Amino acid sequence: MTKIKIEKNSVQETLIVPLYGRKMCAEKFPDLYTDHSAKKLCEQLDYDFSEQEAKKDSCLYEFGALEAAMRQLDIMWEIREYLKEYPEATLVNLGCGLDQTGKACDNGQCRIINIDFPDIISIRQELLPAGEREKNISADLKEDGWLTEINGEKGVIFFAAGVFHYFKRADVKKLVLTLAAKYPGGRLIFDTVGKTGLKLMMSKTLKNMGIKDVDGFFYVNQPKQELQWADKIKVSSKGYMLGYYDMKNTGIRRIHRWLAGIGDKIMKMAIIRMDF
Repeated sequence: MTKIKIEKNSVQETLIVPLYGRKMCAEKFPDLYTDHSAKKLCEQLDYDFSEQEAKKDSCLYEFGALEAAMRQLDIMWEIREYLKEYPEATLVNLGCGLDQTGKACDNGQCRIINIDFPDIISIRQELLPAGEREKNISADLKEDGWLTEINGEKGVIFFAAGVFHYFKRADVKKLVLTLAAKYPGGRLIFDTVGKTGLKLMMSKTLKNMGIKDVDGFFYVNQPKQELQWADKIKVSSKGYMLGYYDMKNTGIRRIHRWLAGIGDKIMKMAIIRMDF
């Protein structure tokens, strides 16, 4: 099998952290989280995982893996709830990477669209070719062209995992208002952190970009007050780590749940739901 090369310090490398986190979480906490594809995908990549392997048994690295898994579980919960009302809806994965949330929620009737930059989609096409009722689209989310590919007549739910932290606030607002105007009855699900959380989470990224302040980037401390950008949009939120699941599962340590509480309350980690 020919493996796909992932270069260090490349855009493609951003695929590795959430992918390896899902693999690790599925192995360590199988009664909480199942992911049949993450391990297989890691094996198909030509990438040195030694750094991740060396840290995988540390408490903090385990918690990082739980973050990746809980985010996906939360978003899956929201998608499945939406599909109960709109079983033939279109599921749109914004900044999809190698994520398979759409397929995990597939009810046999919905359509799945995965969107990311061209170099990411090229890797996805090789590893995860689109299946029946599925399409992979190369696009910049900040441009509007990809919207012509989205049919929301039977319902549409957009979701973004770990994506909007790298957007400017104005870009997120523009996208939200565009979606709200174009897709009445649609829904958008995404994760956010507060200003403190963003500083800690993006410190290395910001340093590499030569940026010292996060003020221009997208963070949220009070979702309902800060994100009510139009009267027609209904905003709600839940804690990212403990808002949907109590994490009282085999192998999850007490300190993990303590850190989860810190994440939700102090770091303001949240899952945001917007109904249009």
